[in-house]
Amino acid sequence: MITEVAKKLLPLVSVKKNTDILEAYMEYRVAELHKLLEQHEDIYNINKAQGAIQEIRRLKTLRDEVIARAEK
Repeated sequence: MITEVAKKLLPLVSVKKNTDILEAYMEYRVAELHKLLEQHEDIYNINKAQGAIQEIRRLKTLRDEVIARAEK
């Protein structure tokens, strides 16, 4: 992540209430995507759901990444 983007995201991740709400949404989405994984049989949709889960899990580290990058 480039520093300019991190600085723009800093107000979002600096407020604990915001990060708590985002965390709750991410957990909900991962649960929904797990349901899709159980239902789909074709590899395309399985890969798509797995990629979405991976990206959501990466977003869980957004706060740490933004703070570290914005300080540089």
